[in-house]
Amino acid sequence: MRTRVQTVLLVFGTLVVAAFAVPLLLFTASDRTQQLALARSADLDRFASLTDQAAATGDTSALAAEARRYTQLYGEALVVTDARRVPVVQTGGMRAADPAVSRLVDAALRNQTAHLKGALRPWSRGYRMFAEPAGTGTQVTGAVVLRASVGAAAADITRRWAAVLAGTALVAVACTALARAATHWVVSPLRRLDRAVGRLAAGLPPEQTSAGGPPELRQLATGFNRMAGTVTAALEQQRRLVADTSHQMRNPMAALRLRVDALHTHLPAAADRTYTGVTAELDRLEALLDDMLALASAEHRAGVLAVSDGADARCDAAEVALTQHRRWEPLARRAGARLTTEAGTPVPAACTDDELAQITDILLDNALKYAGPDATVVLRCTTENDRVVLTVTDDGPGLTEEEISQATTRFWRAARHRGTTGTGLGLAIAEQLLAGRGGRLELSLVRPHGLRARAVLPGVPAGGGAS
Repeated sequence: MRTRVQTVLLVFGTLVVAAFAVPLLLFTASDRTQQLALARSADLDRFASLTDQAAATGDTSALAAEARRYTQLYGEALVVTDARRVPVVQTGGMRAADPAVSRLVDAALRNQTAHLKGALRPWSRGYRMFAEPAGTGTQVTGAVVLRASVGAAAADITRRWAAVLAGTALVAVACTALARAATHWVVSPLRRLDRAVGRLAAGLPPEQTSAGGPPELRQLATGFNRMAGTVTAALEQQRRLVADTSHQMRNPMAALRLRVDALHTHLPAAADRTYTGVTAELDRLEALLDDMLALASAEHRAGVLAVSDGADARCDAAEVALTQHRRWEPLARRAGARLTTEAGTPVPAACTDDELAQITDILLDNALKYAGPDATVVLRCTTENDRVVLTVTDDGPGLTEEEISQATTRFWRAARHRGTTGTGLGLAIAEQLLAGRGGRLELSLVRPHGLRARAVLPGVPAGGGAS
């Protein structure tokens, strides 16, 4: 945002400076050109007057002497002719017979003048021609042609333009400094507010944003601090309620199990069914407490990772997959299923061994639990572009499209799986762990039947290695 705001301010400043600088440059060039034209027009008027006097007296000596002194002093050539186009004075190597001079003489004898056309520029070079008739408007007695150098005028324009551009550069630097200062003044509070929002969204205590910048931003920061305090307190109370409830219920649950076990020896045979139901419910309740603690831990971990880069997390996903295969293969045989693993060369992933192992456990447990006996479960570790993908595929009954859309909802279980052990929190925990690392959980159907669960994680850049 800072770059965009600063760019807009700089573009606006550049346009404003250009709006003043360009007309000023054009004015300086036009003004110096006009000065040259006025000075040479005055010289032409003087020589036209001398030419008129020479025509009246027949004495051209004063005219010739004045023309030579002018050329020696200024280095500019002159040609003066009488009314019959006969050259009277020719200095500086310019001749009346020259085509360009001849055209100007003809025009002057027709009582037409020739002056500068267009403004000079710093890169203007060479000479410009001036012409003026001698005599009165009704009787032309001769023509005066002057060849003037524009070098001095162009040099003056160059100096003036350099001064204008230097001033423009100073103004541009000042505008840039002001734009940077203004952008920092406006954007810095927004950055602090953005960090605080990120921490709040992750469930962490947000930083208290300092009240800086424009009045509107100061008011926004003050309101956000009040809101963040309220939201943080509510989230912390909710987290503690879940964690403390799960933790505090462990001791009563353990005591209850001991007492139920102690009662078993005193129960008649007719009560075995009731005893079995009670212990099964205790097992389910203990599993539910464990999963609730695991979910609370996963949510907290995801929140911490959401506001940190987690750049130090590295693991070999292929090695984790092989390790989990060795742990789960006996359980798969006991369940009557076949577990195979496809993992070859090392696949570095941006997460820890424990996190990936927990995600793999959840996916394998679901597959073996719901695919049924004689099912085939395949654990595969691959890479897709810059992502690491851990896939668990089974050929069991799978889920419908509608069920897949609800599969990661907490405590949700398909109607046909109501009697199966489990809490309905496994996929929610896996989803939170993956989200914390910038990954995602993808569930899809397998044809003709089955379910595919893909844990997609960021890979480690080349040369990052794995720990």
